[in-house]
Amino acid sequence: MLAKLTGWLLLGIVRLLTGAQARWYGCPPKAEQRIYFANHQSHADLVMIWAALPEELRSITRPIAARDYWANTPVKRWITTEVFNAVYVERQAAAAPAAVPAAPATPAAPEAAPPAPAARPLDERIEPSMEPLLPLAPPAPPVEAASGAQGQLDLPEPPAPPPAPSPEPPPPAAPEPAPTAAAPASDPLAPLVEALRSGDSIIIFPEGTRGHTGEPQKFKSGLYTLATMFPEVVLVPAWIDNVQRVMPKGEIVPVPILCSVTFGAPVRVEEGEERRPFLDRARAAVIALRDV
Repeated sequence: MLAKLTGWLLLGIVRLLTGAQARWYGCPPKAEQRIYFANHQSHADLVMIWAALPEELRSITRPIAARDYWANTPVKRWITTEVFNAVYVERQAAAAPAAVPAAPATPAAPEAAPPAPAARPLDERIEPSMEPLLPLAPPAPPVEAASGAQGQLDLPEPPAPPPAPSPEPPPPAAPEPAPTAAAPASDPLAPLVEALRSGDSIIIFPEGTRGHTGEPQKFKSGLYTLATMFPEVVLVPAWIDNVQRVMPKGEIVPVPILCSVTFGAPVRVEEGEERRPFLDRARAAVIALRDV
C-alpha cells in the first residue's frame, strides 16, 4: 500500500514538473510484451518514460536502473524496487573486471634443476655445478695421528664418511586450478533476459550512458542481443524531449519544464541483418522522432 501511494505521489510530482506528455506516433499503447528503447540524457529519463506510460502499461513495464546511482541510498533503492519495479544493471559490468590469475606468478621449481638464483656480486657468486661437492667430509687426519688416537681411546674404526647427500627434490607443485584465468564477468544483460523471460516489458537506453550532445550516442550491442533472443517481443523506439533540462547531468534539483515522450513505429531485426546495421537503424528510428 505504501509503495502504491508513493507511486501516485511521484507520478503527480513528475507530471506537475514536466507534464509527462505521451505521444503515440507510430503505435498505440497496447498491453503486449515490449522493449521500449529511448535516448538517454538524464537520470530523470527513467522516471519520465515510466510516468508517460498509461497505468495498465506501467504495471507490466520495468525500467532499467543503474545500480551505482539508484541503489546507493536506502530511499532510492526502495523507490526503484518497490515503486518502479526496476531492473538493476551494473554499468561497470560493461568493462570486464581485472583478470584473476589462475595461479601465482611464481611457478614451482622445475624438477630437473632449480631456477637460477638472483645475480650476486662476483665475490659471492656460487656456481651451481659446485654445490653438490660442498657436503663432502673434510680430508682425514694424518694416519699416524689417527692411529695414535684410536689406540689411546680404544675406539672402533671410524665409519667411512657418508656419501654426499643428493639434493632433495623440490616439493610437489600445488595443482593448478582450472583455467579460470579471468573470472568471467557477470553478464550485464542477465537481469534483462530474466525479466523478459518472466513476461515483463522493459525500458532500456541502448547508449549505455547519458549523452550531452542532443543526439544519441552510438548504440551498444545489448539491444540487438535481446532482439535476437526474443524475436516475438515488440521493439518500440521512443524520444524523450527536454528532460535533460529538467535535471541536467550533475544536478540533483529538478527544474519545471514541459517535457514529452514520443513513441514510434516498432522495428525488428530483419532476416540476416547484422548487428551494426540494425543498431544504426534503431538509433535512426529514435532520432527521427525528435522532430515529430
